Amino acid sequence: MKSPARALGIGCCAALLAACAVGPDYRRPPIDAAAAYKETQDWKPSEPSDALNRGPWWRIFNDEALSDLEAQIDISNENVKAAAAAYDQARALVSQARAGFWPSVAASVGRQRGNEFGAPTRTTYSAGVSANWTLDIWGQIRRTVESDRESARASAAALAAARLSAQAALATDYFELRAQDQLEQILNDIVVAQRESLKITESRYHFGVAAKADVVSAQTQLLSSQAQQINAKIQRGTLEHAIAVLIGKQPANFSLSAAPMRGDVPTVPAGLPSTLLERRPDIAEAERRVAAANAQIGVARAAFFPTLTLSGSDNYTGSPFSKLFEIPNRVWSLGPALAETLFDGGLRGAQVAQARAAYEQNVDNYRQTVLAGFEQVEDEIITLRVLEEQAVVEDAAVKASREAELLTLNQYKAGTVPYSSVITAQTTRLSSEETALTVLSDRLQASVAMIEALGGGWDTAKLP
Repeated sequence: MKSPARALGIGCCAALLAACAVGPDYRRPPIDAAAAYKETQDWKPSEPSDALNRGPWWRIFNDEALSDLEAQIDISNENVKAAAAAYDQARALVSQARAGFWPSVAASVGRQRGNEFGAPTRTTYSAGVSANWTLDIWGQIRRTVESDRESARASAAALAAARLSAQAALATDYFELRAQDQLEQILNDIVVAQRESLKITESRYHFGVAAKADVVSAQTQLLSSQAQQINAKIQRGTLEHAIAVLIGKQPANFSLSAAPMRGDVPTVPAGLPSTLLERRPDIAEAERRVAAANAQIGVARAAFFPTLTLSGSDNYTGSPFSKLFEIPNRVWSLGPALAETLFDGGLRGAQVAQARAAYEQNVDNYRQTVLAGFEQVEDEIITLRVLEEQAVVEDAAVKASREAELLTLNQYKAGTVPYSSVITAQTTRLSSEETALTVLSDRLQASVAMIEALGGGWDTAKLP
């Protein structure tokens, strides 16, 4: 006659040999990517194709202040820390699911006092150990582990997306702040020029060669520029506060000194649309959600099959305690149990249908995320290309407006033009310089947005 241990071993081997994971194996949903981006015609990026793979992407701007701020994103940004905590939770869920591969073992010790009718009170002691092992014959546990593992990878991609979003927002705010520094310098220069114009007007009025109206006009123009100069501090302060929050600091404890704005705009090539599927963390997250949902179909289908559980126990019950572990007090059991649900009112079928619908929903979300990624890259390519062309025109306009201002002021000194011509020339110069600055700021921000749209140097090889 076979021993219980041998029977258990044979049962385990047979179960493992027969084991299979029900449900569909995962295949990435196909995406029909275009051969090239539509807007790349006549666009020449300023950086080589490997610019984002040499280290942190913001280093291509060669700005130490920006690099110092970006380094604080991982340490202090609360949204990134929250995404990291979500990833840790997802990893813990994988460990929980993997625990289902192993038997559960429990031990118990007890002491009870009682009596039967007419019998003296006695103390009974008990001690024992029991084990249960549900064999994963149909792959329900394996599919659960697979689903949780892909969910954890999706959380890792979500963490990368949150980090990239915070880094891009910081760079955008930083360049906007530098544009405000540059605007303040432009307004300072304009105010200096208008003060000089006011002195000239007052001198001409003193000698009787200019009207009082010229003096009043010059004063009005100067006061208007000074008011604009003061107002510019609002936007700079708001941007400084935003940067403080992005690096996890209270605005009261953070300040950023003024510095000149860079005049060049580094950009990177978009590459092929098909490579975007591997380079954007949000696309990777959506695709891993599809894989997780696919595994859940197998989990739901496994519920249609019987469950095989191996259980055993070894217990001692008796009195006194000193004789508890003697053979007459021992009761043991060992054997398999097969369980199958015969009727559930369509519950399992509905659960499979729900899992399939969830899978289709995630596929649609994945494809929409890919389309949004393509759209963002196309948007930034055309933005960079058009702004670059506009910058050439605006720079020429600034040069011409400065020359016109100087010529008009000299003509006014000579008495050949009215002061209104000076006002017009100075207003035109200020407007052209502000427009040129706006275009430069937009180009830098578009460059940051382009890098973000391309994944910031991230790729799916970085998934755990």
